[in-house]
Amino acid sequence: MLERIPPGETIVLDLCYGTARNITGKAIYRNPACFLHPDAAIALHRAAGFAQALDLRLHIYDAFRPSEAQWVLWRHLPDPMYIADPREGSNHSRGVAVDLTLADRQGRVLDMGTPFDDMTMASHHGSVAVSREAQANRFLLLGLMRAAGFAHYAFEWWHYELPDANSYAVLDDRQAATGMMGQ
Repeated sequence: MLERIPPGETIVLDLCYGTARNITGKAIYRNPACFLHPDAAIALHRAAGFAQALDLRLHIYDAFRPSEAQWVLWRHLPDPMYIADPREGSNHSRGVAVDLTLADRQGRVLDMGTPFDDMTMASHHGSVAVSREAQANRFLLLGLMRAAGFAHYAFEWWHYELPDANSYAVLDDRQAATGMMGQ
């Protein structure tokens, strides 16, 4: 049901929830891997092509997130502005959302003004609390992702999802058969 997204020339994988480099300060995934619903995978590959035409790469922080992992995040920060309530379902747990940024050909991420998982107002799209360069980079990412068929989330510059995300089923690790949460 989900498609595995491998790293490659146009896509860098840096799955932060498989490390301590996330808002919880600990690894959430035991076996981090990048998966998306086939519809989202098609749009992601389209975005990667657009980025490549500008001599850039997609740098992915998270994609499919098992509902078990969503509960870990919710228990850490139960703020529906930044973390979807797992009782309602996260679009990551539907496999149709991706957290990402842009990187140059050498893999250096572009300045977006805040790090990934910075749950502050400075991370909102259109924030003027970040440099002009960061604002321009955010708008570049927004344009590439919108052109590829994704919608943005206003409170996180890194979060994109398919426009009809709620029409997809929420999956746990067993249903998705990813093995990300371990056995």
